[in-house]
Amino acid sequence: MIRALLAALVLTFAAVGPAYAQRAVVRGLDKVTGHARDYSLTIGRPARVGTLEVVARSCSKNAPEETPEVRIYVEVFDSPPARAGEEAERREIFHGWLFASSPGLSAIDHPTYDLWAIDCR
Repeated sequence: MIRALLAALVLTFAAVGPAYAQRAVVRGLDKVTGHARDYSLTIGRPARVGTLEVVARSCSKNAPEETPEVRIYVEVFDSPPARAGEEAERREIFHGWLFASSPGLSAIDHPTYDLWAIDCR
């Protein structure tokens, strides 16, 4: 009886999983050098993409039998290097949804970097 209950609890928690374990994958392009790289973002935790700080708040994708779509809600802050004797200014440059099927729909307006939604894991 206790073994069955423990097995049911383990399966329940394994299926639900902790919220922080979900990850969003974005592709960052440095427009100056032309280098693109994929970044795996833990939901709710900031990650650096060049001078940008990206926080993924939500990530979802359609079921396999539906039309493929990945949606990632992000907050993006820019922290350019500070000049001597000054503090670095952190400012929000974008918050909203990124769609894998329409990368230009919610473009991040930054002169050096572009970001696209790739996947949820």
